[in-house]
Amino acid sequence: MNYRHAYHAGNFADVVKHAILALLIEHLKAKDKPFRVIDTHAGIGLYDLTATEAGKTNEWQGGIGRLLDAGGQPATELSRKLAEALAPYLETVKAANPDGGLKHYPGSPWLIRHLLRKTDRMTAVEMHPEDHATLAELFAGDFQVKAIELDGWLALGSFVPPKERRGLVLIDPPYEQPDEFKTLFDRFEKAYQRWPTGVYALWYPIKDIGAVTNFHKRLAESGIPKILAAELWVRERATPDTFNGTGLVICNPPWQIDRTLDGLLTGLAPILGETEKAGRRVWWIRGET
Repeated sequence: MNYRHAYHAGNFADVVKHAILALLIEHLKAKDKPFRVIDTHAGIGLYDLTATEAGKTNEWQGGIGRLLDAGGQPATELSRKLAEALAPYLETVKAANPDGGLKHYPGSPWLIRHLLRKTDRMTAVEMHPEDHATLAELFAGDFQVKAIELDGWLALGSFVPPKERRGLVLIDPPYEQPDEFKTLFDRFEKAYQRWPTGVYALWYPIKDIGAVTNFHKRLAESGIPKILAAELWVRERATPDTFNGTGLVICNPPWQIDRTLDGLLTGLAPILGETEKAGRRVWWIRGET
């Protein structure tokens, strides 16, 4: 994937990933103890959907544009169950557009920061110098946020575990390298060994089915307990060389969130789907034993 996220912000994968991310953060907030969220591949934080980059692909129109209309209101009637699951996520999209409408899309750092309590913290890591400069300016003077210019893979070795000993690590690499799935598994496994009680969310594209299957196989054989996977695809999953869907692996997921995610993706699949082959699945790669 040729990845500068300004070209892809708000697409169907972002909708799924960020809706789940918002739910994970809300679950962390259910306990009083402070936590930290580490975003290893943060991007610039907030995206202008009217900018040249977004206009070149218009991917957002197949994502957040299918969920919300130009006025920022639901573009289709949502079931009560889906509306409840989407509420934390859509609230952040609304907050990113204080004048109404749908001009800006909140990337993961903006979404995370908006949902944090006063006692919680975020470490946002971005390697690209220009993108890091934009990210750092966005959070300038915010004592709850550290915006760090660093390779996201190195960040896993440097910042895990956090001093709070409670929180979430979002690993969202660009998949520009052919061995990215191997790197993702290897770095996640090492981070887990240092911090086995943290919540980890590992994003991946559904494009190379063989690579995805092998990734799941390595996770199943890892011995790491409590690994949940959630996928949504907008067309036939096995279409070669096409970005067909999006997946998220969650290690140490909150109790019963699998039920919530099943309802979320069941509701989103017909909205985001592009063909009759669209679908979703939520399953345990490894249970607790």
